[in-house]
Amino acid sequence: MSRDHASNRQIIGGIEAGGTKFVCAVAINPARVLDRHTVVTTTPDATLAEVVEFFRSAQRRFGRLRALGVASFGPVELDLRSPDYGSITQTPKAHWNHVPLVSRLREALDVPVGFDTDVNGAALGEGRDGAAAGLDHYIYVTVGTGIGAGLVSSGRLVHGKSHPEVGHMLVPRHPDDDYRGACRFHGPCLEGLASAPALRARWDCDPAGLPDDHPAWALQTHYLAAMCHNLTSLFAPQRIIVGGGVMLREGLYENIRQNFLELAGGYFSWISADNVDHYIAAPGHAGRSGEIGALILAERAFDTG
Repeated sequence: MSRDHASNRQIIGGIEAGGTKFVCAVAINPARVLDRHTVVTTTPDATLAEVVEFFRSAQRRFGRLRALGVASFGPVELDLRSPDYGSITQTPKAHWNHVPLVSRLREALDVPVGFDTDVNGAALGEGRDGAAAGLDHYIYVTVGTGIGAGLVSSGRLVHGKSHPEVGHMLVPRHPDDDYRGACRFHGPCLEGLASAPALRARWDCDPAGLPDDHPAWALQTHYLAAMCHNLTSLFAPQRIIVGGGVMLREGLYENIRQNFLELAGGYFSWISADNVDHYIAAPGHAGRSGEIGALILAERAFDTG
């Protein structure tokens, strides 16, 4: 990209750090991205070296980086009092256990770093002119390599001792399903039954290659509708936004909504056939939710010093 006319202005940076790729962006603000770059996730040293070089190059072209936001795959440590704050913890991603992501980036770039989970970043992104715009209480779920959720209550991300682990909730089995589950911790938890790796392991096929009438999608509908029912029962959000690569399947949203209404049995008085398509919704930012959220984390890191 050619040198931007805003090169003398300060910029912010964002990283959507995934187990497959790191999407890096520099921007004036989350709505005005100047440049982006994708880094394949390999080893921590190789990946972070390329990430740091991108931001150093961006500073030469666009101006000083004032803050960086990182929305990372996990699990991650979010407790500011912990000596491991900002680290990826016990992850199944090879080579990435206990990597101090925040400290390495902060030391390399000498900027404040905002940090949260990738799905929490996506939740923030959807709240900024996305499918959750104007809402105070909502949930963003991603269904892909894993299943995770970002919970927003009164406009704030929900953190407890750690971040919510919606993907590891237990859901009732479909009566036709005897699959042992792909989760190495819990076997047939939600992620072990309905993530992309679970679909691939169960059917010995890339999920994108399964035909629309394959029995996989009836099982997927069952498990994701149960997830929505549980989230509604526990949190009563204004909206559940479901994204991720698995949700690209034609007709899956409609089937989940119908199954959800059947499970709900009319109990949730604010949800009906007339509005369920607004209650269980697709993302509004077409794959950019995490990037936008990472840039919002950067804004917040700059504002708090």
